[in-house]
Amino acid sequence: MLCSISGQAPQQPVASSKSGEADPVLLGNIYEKRLIEAYIAENHKDPVNGEDLELTDLIDLKSAHIVTPRPPTLTSIPALLSAFQTEWDATTLEAFNLRHQLNITRQELATALYQHDAATRVIARLTKERDESRDALSKVTVGAGVAGSDAMQIDSSGIPEHLVLAVQEAQVKLSKGRRKRTVPKDWVNAEAIGKFGVAHASDSLSGGANFLALDETSELAIVGGADGYVHIYSVTEQNTVNTYRAEAAVTDAVWYGKYPVVSTTLGTVHVFGKEKVMFTAHAGRVNSIDIHPTCDILASVGVDKSLIFYDLEAGKAMKQVYTDSELTTATFHPDGHVFAAGGADGQIKMFYVENAEKAAIFELGGPVQDLVFSENGIWFAAVAKGSTTVVILDIRKPELPDEVRLKELEIGGPVDTIDWDYTGQYVAAAGPRGLTVVKYTKSNKSWSDVISNAVPAVAIRWGSNAKTLVTVNKSGVIAVLGEI
Repeated sequence: MLCSISGQAPQQPVASSKSGEADPVLLGNIYEKRLIEAYIAENHKDPVNGEDLELTDLIDLKSAHIVTPRPPTLTSIPALLSAFQTEWDATTLEAFNLRHQLNITRQELATALYQHDAATRVIARLTKERDESRDALSKVTVGAGVAGSDAMQIDSSGIPEHLVLAVQEAQVKLSKGRRKRTVPKDWVNAEAIGKFGVAHASDSLSGGANFLALDETSELAIVGGADGYVHIYSVTEQNTVNTYRAEAAVTDAVWYGKYPVVSTTLGTVHVFGKEKVMFTAHAGRVNSIDIHPTCDILASVGVDKSLIFYDLEAGKAMKQVYTDSELTTATFHPDGHVFAAGGADGQIKMFYVENAEKAAIFELGGPVQDLVFSENGIWFAAVAKGSTTVVILDIRKPELPDEVRLKELEIGGPVDTIDWDYTGQYVAAAGPRGLTVVKYTKSNKSWSDVISNAVPAVAIRWGSNAKTLVTVNKSGVIAVLGEI
């Protein structure tokens, strides 16, 4: 009997009861007891077939003790010395082979590490080139054009001098006496707003709606949605009086006098009038547009991280400014000298209109959903996407984070749209769960809820003398709220 581990005759032979299970006639493998016990203590496996094996599975074998005779070559000192020399030579040769294999392994490891480092550098370079290419692609623009005329590139010279003078004159005129302005006698009061209810509602418009724009008289509204149709809705007559067709889903709209101006997901801006004017300067979806309070200046922002100023009278794009994030919403200051753009990075960036240079940056803390200035000229309200809070900020203190946030109005539900009335007293906020109106009382500098109801809206605007609230929901239902 020979040990299956050492190959020598065992002094204390034991057999594995499991290694013979495949053939019951066979006894199983034989081991030296001390060797198999050490192996089981470390591995708990049979060293021959790899099956689970414990000490209890070993069977002691009883046999007569046999003294193994010494081989003839180990019966003399010269023979022993020769045997030792042979063992030494074998050990030396094995050590040499191990050192040789170690050197080969080290070389292979060094090569693998070099290849890994080179691959990492290549990946980093390609990632950088990809990001640069994406950024460059986002800034690719197409020249703005007018239907029936040659395509026109953005004017690199910027805003013309006559429009710069118009902006400056408008600021002086509109800001004069703003803070001393009194509330008109026929303006709505909080008691009347508290009695607001749905006076009438339209049927659902095709394509739904995601914006609402009222003209100066608050009698006509522009609404539109995913099907590309632009509806002109009469608030007083409660019906659609005109319809225009854009080539893609409509994202926003404003009034240019009596002409509707809309933006689309294809990056176009349309001016519908006697002759249709189309601008194509954006590379991708236009998220928001707004028009200067007194001048023929239109502004748009989009996913290409840029804002563009247009000269509507001349029918061309004047100035394009790139930022570091997608721009989601935009509005002009009521004095017309500042333009504000909210970004997907949570920043509200303000630019001087006359030269398109950056004026200030405000941090909102989340992607900007909507943004509107107060008529007092020093405050603006903003709401982050998915937020239930409307934040009131002071435009004069961008460098003072602790003072710039004047108030945070908790609405109680997600807010998609906000609007401030002409007197700066009432802030209306609406979302999928309903709308809320909050009043600011100047005498004691306090805020209070005036009304909350369950009328859902994706856009909301104050009507004439704030005696009505015009809303539109996602399905395209226009509802007019008034005192009932």
